Formats: sequence, C-alpha cells, structure tokens
Amino acid sequence: MNILLIAVNAKYIHSNLAVYSLKAYAEEYRQQIRIAEYTINHRLEFILQEIYKQKPDVLCFSCYIWNFRYVRELIVELKKLLPDVPVWAGGPEVSYEPEIFLKCYPADGVMVGEGEATFRELCRFYIEEKERSSLTQISGLVLRSEEGELVRTAAREPLDLDRIPFVYEDLETFQNRILYYESSRGCPFSCSYCLSSIEKCLRFRSLDLVKQELQFFLEQRAPQVKFVDRTFNCNHQHAMEIWRYLKEHDNGVTNFHFEIAADLLTDEEIALIASMRPGLIQLEIGVQSTHMHTIEEIHRTMDLERLTEAVCRLKEAGTVHQHLDLIAGLPKENFSMFAESFRQVYAMKPEQLQLGFLKVLKGSYMYEYQNEYGLLYQEHPPYEVMATNWLSYEEILKIKLAEEMLEVYYNSGQFELTMKVLELTEENPFFLFLHLGEYYEEHGWLAMSHSRIRRCEILLDYVREKDAANRGLYQETLTFDLYYRENMKSRPGWAPDLSQFKELSRKYCKKGKLTHLEPFWYDMEIIQKNKTLTGYPQKKKEPCFYLFSYERRSCLTGQAGVRLVSDGGTHVK
Repeated sequence: MNILLIAVNAKYIHSNLAVYSLKAYAEEYRQQIRIAEYTINHRLEFILQEIYKQKPDVLCFSCYIWNFRYVRELIVELKKLLPDVPVWAGGPEVSYEPEIFLKCYPADGVMVGEGEATFRELCRFYIEEKERSSLTQISGLVLRSEEGELVRTAAREPLDLDRIPFVYEDLETFQNRILYYESSRGCPFSCSYCLSSIEKCLRFRSLDLVKQELQFFLEQRAPQVKFVDRTFNCNHQHAMEIWRYLKEHDNGVTNFHFEIAADLLTDEEIALIASMRPGLIQLEIGVQSTHMHTIEEIHRTMDLERLTEAVCRLKEAGTVHQHLDLIAGLPKENFSMFAESFRQVYAMKPEQLQLGFLKVLKGSYMYEYQNEYGLLYQEHPPYEVMATNWLSYEEILKIKLAEEMLEVYYNSGQFELTMKVLELTEENPFFLFLHLGEYYEEHGWLAMSHSRIRRCEILLDYVREKDAANRGLYQETLTFDLYYRENMKSRPGWAPDLSQFKELSRKYCKKGKLTHLEPFWYDMEIIQKNKTLTGYPQKKKEPCFYLFSYERRSCLTGQAGVRLVSDGGTHVK
C-alpha cells in the first residue's frame, strides 16, 4: 500500500508541518505512507507527472489558500489518469465548505478540521482493506456514499497535543528550509477575519515535552525555527518558561520566530527579551489597525497604548527583530484612516512593516457578513478584498503602490539612512511611499526588475523633483546605505573620487574586502543613530571618515559594523 501525502508549498524554503504531523501520528502505518512536497513555482504538469510516477494507492492533499488552485487542477487530472485511486483533501481551504468542494471536484472525501486521528483511521481502513461502509464510522469526514450522496460523519474531538509525536527525526530532509513547530493550538481571541477564532479549544503541549524538542533544534544548530502558535504569549507562564529555556540554552546560532500580541507583554517578559542575545528570537506583531472603531468591529481586543509602549521598549533594547502587520480593507476604515494607521505604526520603526490586504476566508465571520460590509473580493484564492463600503478599488490600488515601495525601500533594509531623510518631505510617511509609487508608475518602472544601484538612481531622480535643495545629502546617504550592506564591487557614479584618500584607506583597511573606508561631508552618525530626524544635517567643510566592517554585522538587520575613524583626516575617534 502506498498512501501519498502531498503538499504544495508557497516557496522552497517552506515546509508543510501538517503532512509530517499526519504521518507521525499514524506511526503504525509509516512504512506505507510517503510524503511528496512541491512548490507553486513548479509547473503543474511536472507535479502531475511526479505524482503519477509514484504509483499511489491513496492520494491525500493538504489544501491552503496559496495552493488551492493547483490542488483543484491536480485532482481533476489525476482522477482521469488514476480513476480507481481514492483522493482525499484536508486543511482550511476545504474544511469549512466541504460539500461545495465535493460537488465541484472529483475527490472522494474531505478530512474536516484537525486531521491526525482522522488520517490514522483512514490509513487503517485502506491498509486493512475494510468494507467501504465502515468509512462512515470514521469521525471528521465528509465523503461520497456508494449511492453518490454526500455524508458528513460525527465531529472529531480535539486531540491532546502531547499525543502528537515530534515530527523531526533528523534535519537532512529540511536542509535550507524553515522548520515549523507548534506548542499550542487554538486562539483565545475572536478576530472576525481569522479562521483561528473558530477553534475555541485552546490547548498547550506540556512544557517538559516542548523543552525536550527545542533542545533537539538547538543541538542540531538549526538556523531558524518558526512557532506556528497563533498568539504565543496568551499564556504568561507558558511563554516565560519557553523563552527562559531558549535564553539559558542559546547556541548562538538558532533563531526562533513567534507571533505575539504585544499589548499582552508584561514587564517581566519585556525584561527577559531585552536580556537575550540579539537575534535569538524575532517577533511578529499583528496591529492590523489603530482605528478603535475598526478594532471593535472585527471583534479584536487590543490596547494600542500598551502595544506601542512594548514595541518601543523592545526597539530601545535592540535585541529583537520586530515585524508589525497592518491590514487594508477592514470594516469602518477608509483611505485617510488607513493612512493614519500606517503613520502610527511606522512611527514605531519596526524592522519590518508588512502592509497586507483583507482576505475573505471561507468559514470566517467576515465571510458570513460580506454583504453587510460591501466586500468585493477575488473569486479565487487568495480571496483578497477589492473594495468595501469604506474603500474603493481605486484606493486599494493606491495602497498597493505604497506597499510595493514600502517593500523595496523600507522592508528590504537597504535604504535605512536615505529613508530617514526622505521622511522629512512628508508629514505622513504613507504618502511618501504612495508618491514614490506614483512616480514609478508614471515612468513605467513598475513590475520591472531593478538592480540596487538603479533603485538608488531612481530615488535621486525623484528627489531632484521632490527635494532638490538636499540632493547632495541624498547622494551621501545612498552611498552610506550601499556600503552599509556590502562592499560594493562597482562604485556608484555619484560618489566622490577616493584616489585622494588612498593613504588613509590603507591605514584603516587592513582586511581587504572585509572593510571599507568612505568620506562623508554630512554627519551620518546623527542619521544612523536617531530613529526619526527632526531636521536636515548641515554640510561640513571637511569630510568625516567611516569605516565599514563586514565581519561585524548586526544580528537583527545584517548591516555592517560602522565607526567614525577620523575627522578631516586628522583626528582618530
């Protein structure tokens, strides 16, 4: 018997925790179970061929928003090629309207909700060759009866998480990929756009078991482990025990990612995080909106003042990478309100600010009330909103322009100093990114691949119109930003000639390509060290020299270590 679990991931670096968890739980049948992972970047025909070549006896697809189009097409074609092979689907994309899915596609059935115990019983059914009628005795299914009618079996009771085996026996299969791990399931909150709010049964894996499994990652020196817990710090004791363990057993290499509610962070938790090695953990924080009427409307609980304080305290501590999220298209938030939400979150200066768009997911409260909110959204995955009662499609497109520029010029971390100066041109940085996007659009530069130098040149062209009086300052900040990231092989055309500083360069650059010395006539240190500028620095008569060290990179940003080494070529500091 060859039972094939199929995952189609969004990227190669991703892995599918669900299929590995299903196989681990069905321990007694593991010799008959195989896992096949692909990505949405593979040609559909290639995936089809590879599945067919494996001669499956049963096919089980893991269905998510990013792969559902692929899975549906694969099921249709595979049923033509392998008409007698049972095809099952599971995951959030089929769990909430399984009858509709089965009426449209030739799958044999759907595993609804939490799948480990259901999958194990399915394996027992096929491997032990039981009568088809006994399928209806398996809880957690929607399937076709022998008469062709759709049958929903009894609901499956939630599992004790300690009963689910650890899925990582070794890490050879996961080389150069993100490792996903869960210490809890469910969520205590009821955000109306999220499927996690539907599962009210919040459960935790026992801490002794979690510590044992985390130790495996630490001993293996895994580069990154991403917790998939929906709100990791909803239980103070659980979070503190795990964070303390990671600090005490830190191997200096492994990074752990957590999704948290920042307004729930206690002084004790903030102090602990602040005491960690920089880069040991990183935090993803969903703000979504700063407009309180919107927060209430989406059934979200958030204390914005506490959230802001926690984010800023962690920023000041300098030990943790923070990733903050906003969602465009939420109820009761119009264009100007969203721009204000952006301004407030941007002011916290997280390492990354993700600007996303509402997705109207089947099974969510938002899906049920789509007419009341006037939600127009894409018919197919990812079901992204196109307009609401408060936001037009034209305004959504403007937000998308700002999002694209935010990714390039802020989230990339490649224009850190330049963006701080450019922020002085707008009261609200949202409009800085919007106007920059409109400039790209006007010149036909969107949807094109640009080199980093070309991005700099476009920015210089933009400031020639926007802030011409300070163009020389932008040339210097762009030069700093380029060398801040890497020792450039090709020197930018606007940068000064270094031939007159050869002797000084030889004096300080003892490690060849691992160091670089650059002159600046503006005080880069002021721009570098201040989160927000209050005015333009003044140009000096003599240059200051900054030494970039590529051996001493920041664990949080990847930027080179930088120090001021001389003033006017005479005084070492």
